[in-house]
Amino acid sequence: MSSFERKLEKINCLIERLKCESLSDALLVVEGEKDVESLKTIGIEGDILAIKSGGKNLSEIMDKIISLNKKEIILLMDFDEHGRELTEYLAKTLERMRVKLNLNFWREFSNLLNNDLKDIEGLARYIETLKRKVEGKHYSDSVW
Repeated sequence: MSSFERKLEKINCLIERLKCESLSDALLVVEGEKDVESLKTIGIEGDILAIKSGGKNLSEIMDKIISLNKKEIILLMDFDEHGRELTEYLAKTLERMRVKLNLNFWREFSNLLNNDLKDIEGLARYIETLKRKVEGKHYSDSVW
């Protein structure tokens, strides 16, 4: 199995777990609308809130998150410096509010993508690229 195949398999596994979590009364919180679109493209159907849409400040976003009364909040900010800082801020704020928080998916994606990808909005495209690389490898294997 190639490194591309292993990475694709791990990403698919993580996405399947995320699909299940998102459908079990969890709220996914992302940065922008393009992040929402990317997650929906890869099959995430649960509730997703983009914090940079609608012109609300972070205090209003926190109120919105609390008002939705979800069992769990899954933070999926981008993997760049701004995303890390935002994740840290939101996590601290939500923990103080005693909200059940899940950072596992963010950590796992961040580790798995290993600087190949900086944002959630590029995830669907990244997966497609990996699939093409895997299919190309199989094609070239069968030629020889």
